[in-house]
Amino acid sequence: MMLSPDQAADSDHPSSAHSDPESLGGTDTKVLGSVSDLEPVEEAEGDGKGGSRSALYPHPQQLSREEKRRRRRATAKYRSAHATRERIRVEAFNLAFAELRKLLPTLPPDKKLSKIEILRLAICYISYLNHVLDV
Repeated sequence: MMLSPDQAADSDHPSSAHSDPESLGGTDTKVLGSVSDLEPVEEAEGDGKGGSRSALYPHPQQLSREEKRRRRRATAKYRSAHATRERIRVEAFNLAFAELRKLLPTLPPDKKLSKIEILRLAICYISYLNHVLDV
C-alpha cells in the first residue's frame, strides 16, 4: 500500500519521525548532546580494525554514575583484577572448610564431605559437645 506524501509525514514510521526535542516529548525533554558534542573512543587495547558498534560516546561528564561504573567494569583490566580477587576469596573459603573438616570426627576420617555436610556435621558436633559439658 502506497501512502501519499501527506500521509507519510503523519505516519509513525521512523523515517518520518521529527528530530526536534519538542516534537518528541514536549518542552521538558532532556537532550544530552548532539553529534558534535561526542568524542571518539580511545581504545587502549584491540586489533585496531574498528568495527565497534559505538565508535562515539557522550562526554564523560554527561554520563550517569551507573553508566560510568558499567564502562569501567567492562574493561579487560578490571575483569582480570575482579577474577583474581574472586579466585583468592574462593580459595580462602575452601581453606576454611578444609580446616573445619579436620576438626570433625567421621568414619572413615578421610571421607569426602560436601560443604553443606561439613556445616551440618559441625552443628551436630557442637550440640554434642554442649550436651557433654552440661552433664
